[in-house]
Formats: sequence, structure tokens, C-alpha cells
Amino acid sequence: MRKLAAIFLLAMIAGPAFAQSDHVQRYREEVEKSPADTANEARQQRAYQRALSGVPDQKPTDPWGIARPNDGQAPKAAKTTPAPKQAKPTSAAAK
Repeated sequence: MRKLAAIFLLAMIAGPAFAQSDHVQRYREEVEKSPADTANEARQQRAYQRALSGVPDQKPTDPWGIARPNDGQAPKAAKTTPAPKQAKPTSAAAK
């Protein structure tokens, strides 16, 4: 009687488990789409493009802008003319 109860219990547990494993999609497996799914996807794509067209163009943000000059370029080194070389002073004690 215990064996019969164990078999019945396993059958009751295994039934829903087998019912759930209809089909598992594999990697890169193509899924067949119904015409309604295709039309819905096209409608969603058009709505997405329409929403993107309503977004105004924004100036790119610069989080380090306060650390650099406002013109957005790296600071340029000022061109200076080299100072003329001065003659070394000669000391009387060195001679």
C-alpha cells in the first residue's frame, strides 16, 4: 500500500512539472511572430521614433567644465620671447 501511495504522490508532483515544460527557447532561435505581433511591433517602433523627434537637441554636458576654461579648449601656453642671456659677473676674488 505504501508503494502505491508513493507512486501516486510522485505522479501528482510530476504532472504539473511536465505541463510547464512546453518549449524552452534556445539561444539565437527565431520565434515565429503572428501578423498581430508584427503590426504591434511596427506601431511601437513608430511611437518610439515620434517620441525621440520631440526631444530637443541639448548641448553636451561637461562635468569637468569648472576645472577648465569656458571656451572648452585646453589652456594654451603663452608665447614669450626668451630673455637675452646676461653675461656672468666676474668677481675679483675669483682671479
